[in-house]
Amino acid sequence: MEIINPNAAILTNFEVMTALKDMKNSKKKYGLRNLATITYETVQYLEDTPCKEQTSSGIVEFLQAMKEFNLTKNECLMMVNDPPSSPLHIQLMIEDSDERLTEEQVSRILEHAAKLKPAADGQNSTTGAGQMDS
Repeated sequence: MEIINPNAAILTNFEVMTALKDMKNSKKKYGLRNLATITYETVQYLEDTPCKEQTSSGIVEFLQAMKEFNLTKNECLMMVNDPPSSPLHIQLMIEDSDERLTEEQVSRILEHAAKLKPAADGQNSTTGAGQMDS
């Protein structure tokens, strides 16, 4: 994955973290005084989310698998950034999921999402639901 024009589309947390790390490692000066602090704090935050363990090929594979469910781009983005761990988690992310998806489809989404998650799960599933309310 390469960010060609960052203003043209929405980015996953993985893409943001990669771009910030590249920017941080670059020798180019951007002229903003607080940019280093913002970059550092954002990367620190993102390293505590599932995107730390994700790969671009894993994300592409997940998004290809989601095409069969007719989900919106924003719904897919939410699931990439915070992979669902339960049917309730999916209900919070997908509008009218009970009408749009069967139980079998929900199970398949959860299987695909499990491949995106880091092995040590638990804290992110409850945090993600709280972030949706904000």
